[in-house]
Amino acid sequence: MRVMGHNVLAIIVAALVIYGIEFLIFAVLISPEQYMAFTGVSADQMAGGQARMPFGVVPPLLAAIGLSLVIRWRDRPGLMGGLTTALMMAVLFAFGTSLYGYVYGPHASAYLPVNLGHFLVCWGAAGAILGAWK
Repeated sequence: MRVMGHNVLAIIVAALVIYGIEFLIFAVLISPEQYMAFTGVSADQMAGGQARMPFGVVPPLLAAIGLSLVIRWRDRPGLMGGLTTALMMAVLFAFGTSLYGYVYGPHASAYLPVNLGHFLVCWGAAGAILGAWK
């Protein structure tokens, strides 16, 4: 099914892939203690945020929609076109925006490469899916 030329199923799959990779990185590979040290968040703040967890699907969905738009605007279909577009967006927008947590907030400098890697892998995978899926 397409909406305004965008493959809705591809967008949903790309969002689920982002969500799954983020779960693997931030819930399996990185311990809660390490995450709190990276981000400057206390255990009380972490516990207080549990009620918002169901909304965790919104950022990956918005990212997948945005990537689909940019891949189409650039007229770069195909796996490599989607991948390269997504990697540029990961660095320039996702990682660039996340730097506010470091520059103006409590994020540790050790978190920067973790966050950059997270965006490159997640958005790269999503871009490849969106670019390749006809």
